Formats: sequence, structure tokens, C-alpha cells
Amino acid sequence: MRSRLAARSARLVLAAAAVTALAATATACGPDDSADTGSSAAPSVAASEGADSPSGDTAATGAPSTGSGDKAGSGDKASAGGVTGSGDGEKSGYGQVCGANDLDLTVTSETQAGGYYLVTARAKSGITCYLDPNTPSVSFGSGADGVASPVGQGGEDSIKLTGSSVAYTGISPSTTNSNNGKEFDTVIISTMEDDANPAELKLPDTAHVDKPIVTNWATSSAEAVPVIA
Repeated sequence: MRSRLAARSARLVLAAAAVTALAATATACGPDDSADTGSSAAPSVAASEGADSPSGDTAATGAPSTGSGDKAGSGDKASAGGVTGSGDGEKSGYGQVCGANDLDLTVTSETQAGGYYLVTARAKSGITCYLDPNTPSVSFGSGADGVASPVGQGGEDSIKLTGSSVAYTGISPSTTNSNNGKEFDTVIISTMEDDANPAELKLPDTAHVDKPIVTNWATSSAEAVPVIA
């Protein structure tokens, strides 16, 4: 009888111990702990979202930077405008090399040195340009035998033409005593080799052309009398 009671008491003690253990486990995994676990997880998520959020702020900040880029583009337009202004200045006719179409050219017949043609050049109204110190290209007709050879006389510096300032060149149509030349009523003058618009001038009389010569541009008509040294 006593052994049965002892055995029963032992079972009750074990059962009580099991209940106590279960209660402790339930307490350990109770709602409070779940809340704590949720709380500890929430900051972790918030931190993660916070880490993403600054990137979003950076992207938002990047948008104004793009706007600044657009403003830089406006700056480029302003710069381009400056270039355009400069281009307009270059087209105003100041500081350029004189082309034949920039000049008013006149031809007179002179008796010195056996007779020659004096060409006077003035800049057209509103034009300021420079004649190169080299000899103008002069020809009678389109043949090679009508091209005037330079004699090296005249000025040696560039000549600024504007307003009433003038320049001169002298052309001798013939430097021989033969009758083998040709007759011409006009002369063609270019101020430079690549002159796109040479001037064709009516002569005051008919020229007998045979091995013609021409002087450099000069500021004095006395320097533009063509002679063979």
C-alpha cells in the first residue's frame, strides 16, 4: 500500500514539474516576448528604409543638378551669341583685305614713260580694308600673253583704304616697239590671286598690248609710273 502511495506521489511530483516547465516555456514565448521581437525587428526595417531614403533624397537633389546643367546650356547659348556677335563684326567690312568689289576703281590715260594707264582705287562707302603690298593681278583679255608682269615699283607696305584715302597702280600696255600686239578696250584687275570678283574696267582709249607691265600699289601717283629698270 505504501509503495503504491509512494509511486503515486512520485507521479504527481513529476506531473507538477512538467506543468511548471510548460508554464515557464509559455511565459518565455508569451505575447510580451512576441511584441519585443516585433519591436526589435521594426527598428531594423526602419533602419533599412532609412538607408534607402537618403538615396532617394540624393536622387531628388540630383534633379536640381540637372537643372543646373540646363542653366549651363543657357550659358553655352550666351557664349554662342558672343561668337555670333564676333562674326557680325567681321562682316562689317572693317579690317579685311580689299577685294576688287570693295573698291571704286577708275582708269585714266597718262603720257609719261611713253604712255600708261593710271588706276586709282578708293574704298566704297562704309568699307575699311587693306591692300596687300604686292602687285595687283592685271590682264588684257584671257590669254597668257595679255597678263601684265610686275616691275616691283611702288609701295612696300599694306595700304589702308577708307573714306577719301586712295591708292594707285600704273599699267603700261606695251613695252616693245613691235606691231605684234593685240588691241583691247578693257583691262581686268584683281587685288589678290584668289579674288572671286575681279573688276573689268573700260579703258579711256584702245590699248595696243604687247608684254604689259604693272607696278605695286602706292599712296603716291608718282610712284606708280611703270618703267623697266
